[in-house]
Amino acid sequence: MIDIHSHLLPGVDDGARTFEVSARVLTRFAGDGVEALVCTPHLMASAVATAPVAHHREILAELRNRVPHAPALLLGWEIMLDVFGADLTSPDLGLAGSRSVLVEFPRTGIPPHAAAELARLRASGIVPVLAHPERYFGCSVAHVREWRAAGAAIQCDASVFGGDGRVSRVARHLLAGGLVDCIASDNHGDRRSLAAARGWLREIGAEEAAELLTEENPGRLIRDQAPVLVPPIRIRTSAFDRLKALLTGRT
Repeated sequence: MIDIHSHLLPGVDDGARTFEVSARVLTRFAGDGVEALVCTPHLMASAVATAPVAHHREILAELRNRVPHAPALLLGWEIMLDVFGADLTSPDLGLAGSRSVLVEFPRTGIPPHAAAELARLRASGIVPVLAHPERYFGCSVAHVREWRAAGAAIQCDASVFGGDGRVSRVARHLLAGGLVDCIASDNHGDRRSLAAARGWLREIGAEEAAELLTEENPGRLIRDQAPVLVPPIRIRTSAFDRLKALLTGRT
């Protein structure tokens, strides 16, 4: 598996606070079969010109030294589009130095002209990878279709598929519509797991989708290759109940 969205660079944002916390998660991920992981600290689009790239590279090197058995550790950012029109074309901003750039919308909701901004970013030569659209208030299947048409790739969080609230319902609709390109853990030094989502997909018979969403497409994005279209997934409610038990540890 390849995880392109995590907050495991210690002490730089609201993710893992210490090297020890990061090491525990990375050890578990290695045991789960995660082969590569991109650390994506938060960054505002309005602050990309002063992004602490060198400092984060130093921390990543130290993390590699402290956890030699970890998955291959790569660097990127999760860039909040707090302003439109920012230049995100620097290789320092891409996932593992690629043209794929992980972006998110503000928590206040879907901004006006969101599709136009994603199209502008795509026209600039990068591939905007939109993080967790299921979390944006008011997000619909129609929105995601529009964003994909604008050239964005879509990343859902692994933890949402076992829930029964609005966010989980949106994520299920996106999977059922074949509108998700990859899944990532978005781990913040906690129990969130890409392996749980992959196991659930296999359990419901979506073996091909499991490989595409957790391995093939994340790998293609960081290699500057177009993601493979993921077929719509037929989802049964009982499967979500089983995943919820898996994610919460309740059996």
